[in-house]
Amino acid sequence: MNLIIVESPTKSKTLSKFLGEGYKILASMGHIRDLPERKFGVDTSHDFTPDYVLIKGKEETVKNIQETAKKAEKIYLATDPDREGEAIAWHVSQLLRVPREEKVPRVPRAENSRGTRDTLDSRDTSLFRITFHEITKHAIGEALAHPGQINMALVNAQQARRILDRIVGYKLSPLLWYKVRKGLSAGRVQTVAVRLIVEREREIEKFVPKEYWQIFAQLRKYLGGKLPNAPIFTALLVKKNGNKIEIQNRIQADEVVAELEKAGFEIGGVEKKDAKRFPPAPFTTSTLQQTAANRLGWSSKKTMQVAQDLYEQGLITYHRTDSTNLAWEAVNKCREFINQQYSEKYLPEAARIYKTKSKVAQEAHEAIRPTDIKLKINPPAGGEKLKMREDEERLYDLIWKRFVACQMKEAIVEETRVDINAIGQINIYTLEARGEVEKFNGWKILYDKGNGETAKTGIRIDSLDNSHRFAINEQPEQLPPLTKGDALELQKLNPIQKFTQPPPRFNEASLIKTLEELGIGRPSTYAPTISTILERMYVEKKEKNFVPTNLGFAVNDFLLEYFPDVFDYQFTAHMEDDLDEIANGKQEWVPVVREFYEPFNLKLIGVSRVAERVAVETETTGEKCPKCGQGQVVIRVGRFGKFLSCSRFPACDYRAPYIAKTGLKCPKCGGEVVYKKTKKGKGFYGCSNYPKCNFASWRKPK
Repeated sequence: MNLIIVESPTKSKTLSKFLGEGYKILASMGHIRDLPERKFGVDTSHDFTPDYVLIKGKEETVKNIQETAKKAEKIYLATDPDREGEAIAWHVSQLLRVPREEKVPRVPRAENSRGTRDTLDSRDTSLFRITFHEITKHAIGEALAHPGQINMALVNAQQARRILDRIVGYKLSPLLWYKVRKGLSAGRVQTVAVRLIVEREREIEKFVPKEYWQIFAQLRKYLGGKLPNAPIFTALLVKKNGNKIEIQNRIQADEVVAELEKAGFEIGGVEKKDAKRFPPAPFTTSTLQQTAANRLGWSSKKTMQVAQDLYEQGLITYHRTDSTNLAWEAVNKCREFINQQYSEKYLPEAARIYKTKSKVAQEAHEAIRPTDIKLKINPPAGGEKLKMREDEERLYDLIWKRFVACQMKEAIVEETRVDINAIGQINIYTLEARGEVEKFNGWKILYDKGNGETAKTGIRIDSLDNSHRFAINEQPEQLPPLTKGDALELQKLNPIQKFTQPPPRFNEASLIKTLEELGIGRPSTYAPTISTILERMYVEKKEKNFVPTNLGFAVNDFLLEYFPDVFDYQFTAHMEDDLDEIANGKQEWVPVVREFYEPFNLKLIGVSRVAERVAVETETTGEKCPKCGQGQVVIRVGRFGKFLSCSRFPACDYRAPYIAKTGLKCPKCGGEVVYKKTKKGKGFYGCSNYPKCNFASWRKPK
């Protein structure tokens, strides 16, 4: 009997479909060992040696694995092909190398950190490491035919990250308890994420809107009084006497409108050109999370949970990757599918190759794709329909379409730009109209929201301060046939007052994109980072956007005042590069950790002596306490979120649930709409008259 050890029962079940009776498959149920919960667990005096212990509740799981391993001829560690999976495999191997009554051995020291393989002694010749990026019969067969050993470079990279996070969290959190508020915590990446959100919020608060005006003209080609009217199209005023026009107030707008009303309009030039629209690259972890947030409205945590289920069922390749590489076999099958299903005109002459920015090739062999291109959510008549939950269907469909689309021919659009001269009594004005007609939909037949033949006109301009762009005046009709010198009739002028807008708040998609661009965090860290800052009430979600709480402001300001280098964007990104270097076997992990720890620890000692306690500003409702009538009812943040309390606490122990009022009327009964949260913490809008009125909506009613 051969033993295969994986992380989850679902993965075990899928593997069992492809293996015979000679294999026994057991699940470790994730990590089996970790640093202890209630003590530091890192020996900083001896090369940061970690004191790993069994995770509570894993005793029976480990016992079962150990007992089964004694009877096995060969043991295969088949955990996920990334740093976490490699670490799980290594921890399992450590427990299988010694009798259960012996003490759990310490982790190997730095001498092994350069090697790519762990050296096994004579007792371990039957212990192997196998990896596969998709759970298919072929991939499993290949892995078993070419077993390897544990990659200690990946183990050390995971170990270094875990120890660094333990140092920051365990050493810095007590300081926050003492200087800010009890129960707080800090983390390397989470604190930087909060910093981004806080700094964006302050940009918004400081932003001073500038007034500007846009003038649109509705025009049509002059055909003469006896001919039918030509179609109307819209143009935007862009220049005055050859220079970019800036209209800053109503008085200026009225002056321009008055002159334009008496001006003569004619076509100054027409420019047409074909433009190619290439398909997006196949999904990486971050682009999958961003797209699922934008198209499905999902949190990064939910996206990763559903993707994990799809991977363990053998439906998609491994979902933690920053690579856009694709296996040639998968690409060739995809091209065959496109040729058969969509015809030759949708197939490029050569396969598309997407360059990968990944620095860790071991972790990123492929992008996220379906394991079998023929497995579709809605197959042709007679085809077998995939059986999965609704959420799994939606994400699988997104991954399947993105993969197929990335190998399809580019879309072609005809772009038209029309310059219009308006000759006034004093000045000459220039207006611009733009149109775009799709000549060939290409990959958009599958992946784009608007399939088929489409045409639109639109105008994109810069605001006065050149910091934001606006897409305006989109219309379903295309521009009519126009030629240089054509006379035009003015139908209507439409001056519109506008104001420059502040930068938008971060949502899940834009925060992940920014973290990735800055080089902060890695694919596996984005979802837990966002979940952590929400759970700890450093930020909250409003209309799917992140808004820092008063607590978030206070913690951010304290940490940046006393530890500006630790939570600097470049420093954090550099630390990620070091971890990548460890994973590639180019650096040892102990020196990297020591380089961080020694100055950090010295600064920690100094800050604990000189820093003053920070007062967190408390939100108030402006109402008197209903219990004592003396204090104010204030909004506090506890373990389970916001609640109402008396400002005189502990003298008055009044406490009540916090319900955020919106000032909107319930569309169903006329009561007040309030903002609530589900048991899982997801926000929604409901009626204050519940349960008499059951109105509820994920979106804020208008």
